[in-house]
Amino acid sequence: MDELVKKIAGLGLPGILFVIATSTSGGSVAAVVAMLSSLGGPLGLLGGLGLLGLVGILGEYIGAFGIETILKFIYTERSKTESVRFLLKEIQELPITDDLKLKLKHHISPVVITEPEQGPTPRTVEIVDDEPVI
Repeated sequence: MDELVKKIAGLGLPGILFVIATSTSGGSVAAVVAMLSSLGGPLGLLGGLGLLGLVGILGEYIGAFGIETILKFIYTERSKTESVRFLLKEIQELPITDDLKLKLKHHISPVVITEPEQGPTPRTVEIVDDEPVI
């Protein structure tokens, strides 16, 4: 079952992109070719097909390792050459879950929070004079 999920994750995204392009074009071959050509940039149609292949390969790796691990590796490498403050701001703006944002932030900038040691609290003593005032 795990292998099937990995293969679907690897092949699913390019297929989904192609199906969306085909369905929005109403089945017109010219519209699909135009979409692939625009994806390919200066390489045209072949570049667009290559991009779909690249998306498939990336999807397979992400399915194998997990998005969290891949993002941690990417931000670890980027933190070697870029400002950690800039990367933390970028992570905050990513369209991912808050839990994953927190994990990524902690990964590139681990902050140790220490609580001050609490000693015994001082007692307040009130002295009352019992002598009557005349």
